[in-house]
Amino acid sequence: MVDVNYTKNIYLARVAEKADCHEDTIKIMEDLIKTKDNDLNLEERNILCSAYKNLVSSRRSAWRSINGVEAKEKNSNSKLLPLITDLKLILEKELKDLCNNILKIIDEYLIRKTKEIESKIFYLKMKGDYYRYLAEIETEEKKTENIDYALNTYKEATELAEKLQCTHPTRLGLALNFSVFYYEILEDKQTAIKIASDIFDVAINQLEKVEEKQYKDSSNILQLLKENIDLWKMKSEIKEEINQPQ
Repeated sequence: MVDVNYTKNIYLARVAEKADCHEDTIKIMEDLIKTKDNDLNLEERNILCSAYKNLVSSRRSAWRSINGVEAKEKNSNSKLLPLITDLKLILEKELKDLCNNILKIIDEYLIRKTKEIESKIFYLKMKGDYYRYLAEIETEEKKTENIDYALNTYKEATELAEKLQCTHPTRLGLALNFSVFYYEILEDKQTAIKIASDIFDVAINQLEKVEEKQYKDSSNILQLLKENIDLWKMKSEIKEEINQPQ
């Protein structure tokens, strides 16, 4: 028997996604998640992730820009500083609300309903990502708390990911984001390079064996890993040259 409500919701979610109505997409998908007995399928998962990614990415970018303006205004003792600070606080609230909302959905619904190891790894990676985003904008105690949550979640996902093929897109995506966490949040450059290099070195030699349906995703993530490794190594070499005694 066809579930009329499910058919309606997934149709509306597809339409809202194509129209870039991300808030509407999220609301529809959340209603679907709360009424669905089992885990999301791949299409549903992608729709949900894409909507959150688009909303959060735009706000993270805006926050970084405004944070830079705020720093300049502080240095010049500008009278306009309160206006910039208020705008930054609005963005922070929006970011925190979005991150906390998806984290709640992952914990209360998605992880509890999944039986597949790949899905659990994917959701744990998502948790790590959104705790990382919170750590970017938090200060002091809250920042430390979110860093710890992100680190522990990424580690749990990485342990489980040993059960996947080294070329699996979910495992590669996890390594990519975990290495970025070490580089940007923990500022541990060497560990970041090691995490990225270890998975890249193993997976690149197995790429030709990847199934056609996963090949594009796997090769794209490997390219991103390679770009990060090269960039990070170059920066490290430049820093070493600068620090060498003349």
